[in-house]
Amino acid sequence: MELDTLGAGSADGRRLPGVDHLAGTLGAAVALFAGTNVDDLIVLTVLFLSSRTTGRPRRWEIWTGQYAGIAALVGASALAAAGLAVVPDRWVGLLGLVPLLLGVRALIQTLRSRGDGGPPPAVATTALAVAGVTVANGADNIAVYTPVFRTVGVTDSLVTVAVFAVLVAVWCAAAAWLGAHPRVVALLERYGHWLVPAVFIAIGLLILADLA
Repeated sequence: MELDTLGAGSADGRRLPGVDHLAGTLGAAVALFAGTNVDDLIVLTVLFLSSRTTGRPRRWEIWTGQYAGIAALVGASALAAAGLAVVPDRWVGLLGLVPLLLGVRALIQTLRSRGDGGPPPAVATTALAVAGVTVANGADNIAVYTPVFRTVGVTDSLVTVAVFAVLVAVWCAAAAWLGAHPRVVALLERYGHWLVPAVFIAIGLLILADLA
């Protein structure tokens, strides 16, 4: 009986390292995504608020654009990890022009319609624009993801990508909830004309500042 018990424990012991490794990979992937996409949650919330008040971009365009943008970032990181120069670092920062120009356009629309009591301007109005903002806002993440993909191996990289895919949905769902929260909606109705373009302009300037 004791031998059987010891044998079972030994077998369990041989399985535990694999389970522990998987748990560690999952935890690291969650931490990696959350740590590099906190600001993206703010952007998504603004987009869902815009969708709620102006009808643009539509909800499916936000989801599609977010997945496309994250996929582009992960793909670029994977290529860089494989030793391919995707885009020179000095050019990556220029992606900050995307949210900056979108924010400036929204600010101009606000100034032109100031005092009419209408909804805040829609910033990114298509799935492609949402993807562009996602890539621009997360372009610096490539520098973080690349060494991870280079060191963890193919299997762990695939696990990490799968975790990212799940967390994109979590981020979108959380942003949609925040965008429908009464206090957040009330804040947008009061300050949204200035808040929406300000967020995008600030993001663009921060990205360009990193380039400098």
